[in-house]
Amino acid sequence: MATMPQQASPYTHWSQSQPPGALDHIPGENGLPIVGNTFSLLADPIGFSNRMRARYGNVFRNRAFGRNSVLLFGAEANELVLFDRDKLFSSEQGWGPVLDQLFPRGLMLLDFDHHRADRRALSIAFKPEPMRHYCGALNSGISARVEQWRGQRLKFYPAIKQLTLDLAADSFLGVPLGPEADAINKAFVDMVAASIGVVRKPLPFTAMGRGVAGRKFLLEYFTRETEKRRAAGGGQDMFSQFATATHEDGSLMPVDEVVDHMIFLMMAAHDTITSSASSLVWLLAKHPEWQDRLSAELLAVTGGEGRPLAYEDLGKVSLTEMAFKESLRLIPPVPSLPRRALRDFEFGGYRIPAGTGVGISPADVHMDPRHWPEPEKFDPMRFTPEEVAKRHKYAWVPFGGGAHMCLGLHFAYMQVKVLMAQILTRYRIEIAPGYEPRWQAWPIPKPRDGLTVTFTPR
Repeated sequence: MATMPQQASPYTHWSQSQPPGALDHIPGENGLPIVGNTFSLLADPIGFSNRMRARYGNVFRNRAFGRNSVLLFGAEANELVLFDRDKLFSSEQGWGPVLDQLFPRGLMLLDFDHHRADRRALSIAFKPEPMRHYCGALNSGISARVEQWRGQRLKFYPAIKQLTLDLAADSFLGVPLGPEADAINKAFVDMVAASIGVVRKPLPFTAMGRGVAGRKFLLEYFTRETEKRRAAGGGQDMFSQFATATHEDGSLMPVDEVVDHMIFLMMAAHDTITSSASSLVWLLAKHPEWQDRLSAELLAVTGGEGRPLAYEDLGKVSLTEMAFKESLRLIPPVPSLPRRALRDFEFGGYRIPAGTGVGISPADVHMDPRHWPEPEKFDPMRFTPEEVAKRHKYAWVPFGGGAHMCLGLHFAYMQVKVLMAQILTRYRIEIAPGYEPRWQAWPIPKPRDGLTVTFTPR
């Protein structure tokens, strides 16, 4: 168990290193010279963590991506870090080495009072009236695209990625993307890929170089759009809500902050929902009996094939929600979460000094048999209210937790429920016998071959 934090001490910026030997009392290994364990971690993060845990236990040190860190495992570790009762951990300094050149000042990278103030200002975009507006846009946009898939054998991942970008433009921006659409998509792809680039400087022909160029393009695009929205006085779309958001004193959020928040949330809506929808479609294709159960539920609620799932009916599709939660357990869209310790603390019998990078793993705890019997099995019934009440609250954390719980989680639920209503009332999702896609785990899980499925009319 964690102890109370020791007396506060000054902490260094994340770019500065720990003194040599500061973590030597913690078991673990640094890996190869210069690169550490980076390549092992990228190749098989779950396998790597399982090997390290078997050797060293639930607390161990590691070196990857040019920095030393301590990894903590288990629901108790998740609670300590995510709930952060004593404000021990900085999200900004944890994510900084990974994202500061790409998504600085995104809501996930802010701490404490700054995070609270910006979260409050941005939350207006997720109130019931805007959400009802988004639900209507999602229903019409998804229905039109899904109808085009009738009888088609296609690679689902690129298809849903394009659809989520189009939906984000409609719901978030309020306008269809113009000729910039391909460039916007490329910018997001390059920025996400750069987050795990081994070379951390934006040199030409490197992943980080392409990612920083993508960010420059998006900064220019969203700055122009923010100024247009303010001149127009706002609107129902999410971007207009952000552009006219105010702090508690009534002041408008600065344009550069609006732009950074919009870029980050567009990435989250674009890439994490693409990943989550792909994992759910894959698991339903493997388990057709669950397709039938969800189809029956969605038909009963919507009243027929391809009909809209109304905003007021989102809470009625409980089996669909449970299946989505189980897919998020098996393939969480954010497999690990970094922080940095602001003060010394203790966990698992080890003193961890201020300034240490600290990581937890949703992907690992989601497969812990102490909380999940037969963890490899797809079983949405794990998420009945009775089963949820029996489990540690932090055994399932695909959306994070505590103050940094994902602001857009209800939007994600809504989009996936609407997507399932439009697909499963029309089609059976089928795969070739024995087909198993290989999943790339980091930075956001995706099927390497695109996930080939067939949409067969029911």
